[in-house]
Amino acid sequence: MKILLAGCGDLGTEAGLRFAALGHHVVGWRRSPGKLPAAIEGVAADLSSADLPAIPADTTAVVVAVAADSPTEAAYRAAYVDGLSHVLDAFARDGVTPRRVLFVSSTAVYGDAAGGWVDESTTPAPGGFSGRIIREAEDLLLSRLRGTGSSPIILRLGGIYGPGRTRLIDQVRDGAAVIPDEPRYTNRIHRDDAAAAIVHLTTMEPMPAPAYLGVDSDPADMGEVLRFLAAEMGFPEPPVGPAGEARGGNKRVSNALLRGTGFKFAYPSFREGYREVLAGAGVRHP
Repeated sequence: MKILLAGCGDLGTEAGLRFAALGHHVVGWRRSPGKLPAAIEGVAADLSSADLPAIPADTTAVVVAVAADSPTEAAYRAAYVDGLSHVLDAFARDGVTPRRVLFVSSTAVYGDAAGGWVDESTTPAPGGFSGRIIREAEDLLLSRLRGTGSSPIILRLGGIYGPGRTRLIDQVRDGAAVIPDEPRYTNRIHRDDAAAAIVHLTTMEPMPAPAYLGVDSDPADMGEVLRFLAAEMGFPEPPVGPAGEARGGNKRVSNALLRGTGFKFAYPSFREGYREVLAGAGVRHP
Protein backbone atom coordinates (compact mmCIF):
# COMPACT_ATOMS: atom_id res chain seq x y z
CA MET A 1 0.00 0.00 0.00
CA LYS A 2 0.98 3.62 -0.44
CA ILE A 3 0.01 5.65 2.61
CA LEU A 4 -0.20 9.46 2.71
CA LEU A 5 0.05 11.05 6.12
CA ALA A 6 -1.47 14.52 5.80
CA GLY A 7 -0.04 15.99 8.97
CA CYS A 8 2.94 14.13 10.33
CA GLY A 9 3.77 15.31 13.85
CA ASP A 10 4.49 13.02 16.78
CA LEU A 11 1.42 10.81 16.34
CA GLY A 12 1.58 10.75 12.54
CA THR A 13 5.28 9.92 12.58
CA GLU A 14 4.76 7.02 14.99
CA ALA A 15 1.96 5.70 12.77
CA GLY A 16 4.16 6.18 9.71
CA LEU A 17 6.97 4.14 11.21
CA ARG A 18 4.50 1.36 11.95
CA PHE A 19 3.12 1.45 8.40
CA ALA A 20 6.67 1.31 7.05
CA ALA A 21 7.55 -1.64 9.32
CA LEU A 22 4.71 -3.54 7.66
CA GLY A 23 6.28 -2.89 4.26
CA HIS A 24 4.08 -0.02 3.09
CA HIS A 25 5.40 3.04 1.22
CA VAL A 26 4.73 6.03 3.45
CA VAL A 27 4.64 9.69 2.38
CA GLY A 28 4.49 12.31 5.12
CA TRP A 29 3.30 15.88 4.59
CA ARG A 30 4.50 18.47 7.07
CA ARG A 31 6.00 21.95 7.12
CA SER A 32 9.42 20.64 8.15
CA PRO A 33 9.84 17.29 6.33
CA GLY A 34 13.55 17.17 7.12
CA LYS A 35 12.66 16.14 10.67
CA LEU A 36 11.03 12.91 9.52
CA PRO A 37 12.87 9.59 9.87
CA ALA A 38 14.24 7.94 6.73
CA ALA A 39 11.45 5.34 6.65
CA ILE A 40 8.97 8.12 5.76
CA GLU A 41 9.25 10.03 2.49
CA GLY A 42 8.94 13.62 3.66
CA VAL A 43 7.25 16.26 1.51
CA ALA A 44 6.96 19.93 2.44
CA ALA A 45 3.31 20.89 2.85
CA ASP A 46 1.28 23.41 4.81
CA LEU A 47 -2.27 22.14 5.20
CA SER A 48 -3.51 25.65 5.97
CA SER A 49 -2.75 26.49 2.33
CA ALA A 50 -4.81 25.39 -0.65
CA ASP A 51 -1.57 24.94 -2.60
CA LEU A 52 -0.76 21.37 -1.57
CA PRO A 53 1.66 18.99 -3.28
CA ALA A 54 0.44 16.47 -5.83
CA ILE A 55 -1.04 13.31 -4.35
CA PRO A 56 0.53 10.16 -5.83
CA ALA A 57 -1.96 8.48 -8.15
CA ASP A 58 -1.49 5.09 -6.48
CA THR A 59 -2.24 6.34 -2.96
CA THR A 60 -4.22 3.60 -1.20
CA ALA A 61 -5.06 5.34 2.08
CA VAL A 62 -4.78 8.80 3.60
CA VAL A 63 -4.49 9.65 7.28
CA VAL A 64 -5.34 13.22 8.25
CA ALA A 65 -3.72 13.90 11.62
CA VAL A 66 -3.57 17.61 12.35
CA ALA A 67 -3.20 19.73 15.46
CA ALA A 68 -4.02 23.35 16.14
CA ASP A 69 -1.08 25.73 16.50
CA SER A 70 -2.69 27.34 19.55
CA PRO A 71 -5.77 26.79 21.77
CA THR A 72 -7.88 29.35 19.92
CA GLU A 73 -11.00 29.01 17.82
CA ALA A 74 -9.26 30.43 14.76
CA ALA A 75 -6.35 28.00 15.09
CA TYR A 76 -8.69 25.01 15.46
CA ARG A 77 -10.67 26.04 12.40
CA ALA A 78 -7.54 26.55 10.35
CA ALA A 79 -6.18 23.13 11.31
CA TYR A 80 -9.23 20.90 11.34
CA VAL A 81 -11.78 22.39 8.94
CA ASP A 82 -9.58 24.30 6.51
CA GLY A 83 -6.79 21.74 6.60
CA LEU A 84 -9.11 18.82 5.93
CA SER A 85 -10.94 20.77 3.22
CA HIS A 86 -7.67 21.48 1.42
CA VAL A 87 -6.71 17.79 1.50
CA LEU A 88 -10.11 16.80 0.10
CA ASP A 89 -9.80 19.48 -2.59
CA ALA A 90 -6.45 17.95 -3.56
CA PHE A 91 -8.15 14.58 -4.10
CA ALA A 92 -10.48 16.18 -6.63
CA ARG A 93 -7.70 18.25 -8.21
CA ASP A 94 -5.49 15.20 -8.80
CA GLY A 95 -8.27 12.70 -9.56
CA VAL A 96 -7.20 10.44 -6.71
CA THR A 97 -9.63 8.13 -4.90
CA PRO A 98 -7.96 6.54 -1.88
CA ARG A 99 -9.61 3.36 -0.64
CA ARG A 100 -9.79 4.71 2.90
CA VAL A 101 -9.43 8.14 4.49
CA LEU A 102 -8.92 8.21 8.26
CA PHE A 103 -9.46 11.46 10.12
CA VAL A 104 -8.01 11.75 13.61
CA SER A 105 -10.76 13.32 15.70
CA SER A 106 -11.37 13.72 19.42
CA THR A 107 -13.76 12.55 22.12
CA ALA A 108 -14.28 16.29 22.73
CA VAL A 109 -17.16 16.04 20.24
CA TYR A 110 -19.22 14.45 23.05
CA GLY A 111 -18.77 17.24 25.57
CA ASP A 112 -19.76 16.40 29.13
CA ALA A 113 -21.90 13.39 30.05
CA ALA A 114 -22.03 13.88 33.85
CA GLY A 115 -19.96 10.75 34.37
CA GLY A 116 -22.13 8.60 32.11
CA TRP A 117 -21.02 6.26 29.35
CA VAL A 118 -20.72 7.25 25.69
CA ASP A 119 -20.04 5.14 22.61
CA GLU A 120 -20.30 5.49 18.84
CA SER A 121 -24.11 5.45 19.04
CA THR A 122 -24.14 8.47 21.36
CA THR A 123 -25.15 11.70 19.66
CA PRO A 124 -22.23 14.16 19.78
CA ALA A 125 -22.96 17.24 21.86
CA PRO A 126 -19.75 19.30 22.03
CA GLY A 127 -19.56 21.95 24.69
CA GLY A 128 -16.54 24.09 23.79
CA PHE A 129 -15.38 25.47 20.48
CA SER A 130 -12.77 22.73 20.01
CA GLY A 131 -15.36 19.96 20.01
CA ARG A 132 -17.74 21.96 17.81
CA ILE A 133 -15.08 22.65 15.19
CA ILE A 134 -13.78 19.07 15.15
CA ARG A 135 -17.36 17.85 14.81
CA GLU A 136 -17.77 20.22 11.85
CA ALA A 137 -14.69 18.65 10.28
CA GLU A 138 -16.14 15.16 10.78
CA ASP A 139 -19.32 16.20 8.97
CA LEU A 140 -17.21 17.71 6.18
CA LEU A 141 -15.33 14.44 5.72
CA LEU A 142 -18.50 12.38 5.55
CA SER A 143 -20.29 14.70 3.15
CA ARG A 144 -17.35 15.21 0.80
CA LEU A 145 -16.54 11.49 0.51
CA ARG A 146 -20.12 10.29 0.14
CA GLY A 147 -20.45 8.48 -3.19
CA THR A 148 -16.78 8.91 -4.16
CA GLY A 149 -15.54 5.37 -3.55
CA SER A 150 -13.37 6.46 -0.63
CA SER A 151 -14.44 5.08 2.75
CA PRO A 152 -14.23 7.60 5.63
CA ILE A 153 -13.02 6.50 9.06
CA ILE A 154 -13.30 8.83 12.04
CA LEU A 155 -11.07 7.91 14.99
CA ARG A 156 -12.07 9.89 18.07
CA LEU A 157 -9.11 9.80 20.43
CA GLY A 158 -9.14 10.52 24.14
CA GLY A 159 -6.35 12.46 25.81
CA ILE A 160 -3.03 11.30 24.37
CA TYR A 161 -0.15 10.71 26.76
CA GLY A 162 3.23 9.06 26.25
CA PRO A 163 6.84 10.05 25.62
CA GLY A 164 7.12 13.81 26.06
CA ARG A 165 3.41 14.09 26.89
CA THR A 166 3.68 14.33 30.65
CA ARG A 167 1.21 17.01 31.75
CA LEU A 168 -0.18 15.06 34.73
CA ILE A 169 3.24 13.77 35.73
CA ASP A 170 4.57 17.32 35.71
CA GLN A 171 1.65 18.58 37.79
CA VAL A 172 2.27 15.94 40.46
CA ARG A 173 6.02 16.57 40.44
CA ASP A 174 5.55 20.35 40.68
CA GLY A 175 2.97 20.15 43.47
CA ALA A 176 0.32 21.72 41.22
CA ALA A 177 -1.99 18.70 40.99
CA VAL A 178 -5.37 18.82 42.76
CA ILE A 179 -7.58 15.78 43.23
CA PRO A 180 -11.13 16.87 42.32
CA ASP A 181 -13.44 16.97 45.31
CA GLU A 182 -16.12 15.22 43.24
CA PRO A 183 -15.65 12.12 41.04
CA ARG A 184 -14.43 13.07 37.57
CA TYR A 185 -13.93 10.41 34.94
CA THR A 186 -11.18 10.83 32.38
CA ASN A 187 -10.34 9.01 29.17
CA ARG A 188 -6.90 8.62 27.67
CA ILE A 189 -4.82 6.61 25.24
CA HIS A 190 -1.08 6.04 25.01
CA ARG A 191 0.50 7.58 21.92
CA ASP A 192 1.69 4.17 20.73
CA ASP A 193 -1.79 2.64 21.01
CA ALA A 194 -3.26 5.61 19.14
CA ALA A 195 -0.75 5.10 16.33
CA ALA A 196 -1.38 1.35 16.31
CA ALA A 197 -5.13 1.96 16.05
CA ILE A 198 -4.60 4.22 13.03
CA VAL A 199 -2.61 1.49 11.28
CA HIS A 200 -5.08 -1.23 12.27
CA LEU A 201 -8.18 0.57 11.02
CA THR A 202 -6.51 1.71 7.81
CA THR A 203 -5.19 -1.71 6.84
CA MET A 204 -7.56 -4.31 8.30
CA GLU A 205 -9.30 -6.54 5.76
CA PRO A 206 -12.96 -6.02 6.77
CA MET A 207 -14.42 -2.64 5.90
CA PRO A 208 -14.23 -0.41 9.00
CA ALA A 209 -17.23 1.33 10.51
CA PRO A 210 -17.48 5.10 9.93
CA ALA A 211 -16.38 5.96 13.48
CA TYR A 212 -14.44 4.48 16.37
CA LEU A 213 -13.54 5.65 19.86
CA GLY A 214 -9.82 5.44 20.61
CA VAL A 215 -9.46 5.25 24.38
CA ASP A 216 -7.98 2.64 26.70
CA SER A 217 -10.10 0.19 28.67
CA ASP A 218 -10.09 2.11 31.96
CA PRO A 219 -12.03 5.40 32.05
CA ALA A 220 -10.54 6.24 35.43
CA ASP A 221 -11.41 8.80 38.04
CA MET A 222 -8.86 11.62 37.94
CA GLY A 223 -8.17 11.22 41.65
CA GLU A 224 -7.21 7.59 41.09
CA VAL A 225 -4.77 8.57 38.35
CA LEU A 226 -3.13 11.34 40.39
CA ARG A 227 -2.79 9.12 43.47
CA PHE A 228 -1.20 6.41 41.33
CA LEU A 229 1.33 8.82 39.81
CA ALA A 230 2.23 10.26 43.20
CA ALA A 231 2.80 6.79 44.63
CA GLU A 232 4.88 5.67 41.64
CA MET A 233 7.12 8.75 41.91
CA GLY A 234 7.33 8.75 45.70
CA PHE A 235 5.60 12.12 46.09
CA PRO A 236 2.93 13.08 48.63
CA GLU A 237 -0.64 12.52 47.60
CA PRO A 238 -2.02 15.70 45.99
CA PRO A 239 -4.57 17.66 48.01
CA VAL A 240 -8.30 17.38 47.43
CA GLY A 241 -10.17 20.49 46.37
CA PRO A 242 -12.07 22.30 43.62
CA ALA A 243 -10.33 21.47 40.35
CA GLY A 244 -12.13 23.77 37.94
CA GLU A 245 -13.82 22.68 34.75
CA ALA A 246 -13.16 19.10 33.66
CA ARG A 247 -10.67 18.89 30.82
CA GLY A 248 -12.51 16.97 28.10
CA GLY A 249 -15.71 16.69 30.11
CA ASN A 250 -16.76 14.20 32.78
CA LYS A 251 -17.62 11.02 30.89
CA ARG A 252 -16.72 7.36 30.48
CA VAL A 253 -15.91 6.41 26.90
CA SER A 254 -16.29 2.84 25.67
CA ASN A 255 -13.71 1.26 23.35
CA ALA A 256 -15.79 -1.90 22.76
CA LEU A 257 -16.27 -1.31 19.03
CA LEU A 258 -12.54 -0.84 18.43
CA ARG A 259 -11.67 -3.93 20.48
CA GLY A 260 -14.33 -5.83 18.55
CA THR A 261 -12.26 -5.43 15.38
CA GLY A 262 -9.51 -7.50 16.98
CA PHE A 263 -7.42 -4.52 18.07
CA LYS A 264 -5.38 -5.20 21.20
CA PHE A 265 -4.04 -2.46 23.45
CA ALA A 266 -0.40 -2.52 24.51
CA TYR A 267 -1.47 -0.27 27.40
CA PRO A 268 -5.03 -1.23 28.42
CA SER A 269 -5.00 1.21 31.34
CA PHE A 270 -3.12 4.26 32.55
CA ARG A 271 -1.11 2.09 34.95
CA GLU A 272 0.82 0.17 32.28
CA GLY A 273 1.23 3.25 30.14
CA TYR A 274 2.41 5.69 32.77
CA ARG A 275 4.84 3.14 34.22
CA GLU A 276 6.48 2.99 30.79
CA VAL A 277 6.59 6.78 30.54
CA LEU A 278 8.08 7.09 34.03
CA ALA A 279 10.69 4.49 33.06
CA GLY A 280 11.72 6.69 30.12
CA ALA A 281 10.54 4.26 27.44
CA GLY A 282 10.04 5.62 23.92
CA VAL A 283 10.74 8.99 22.34
CA ARG A 284 8.57 11.87 21.20
CA HIS A 285 9.11 12.52 17.52
CA PRO A 286 10.14 16.08 16.62
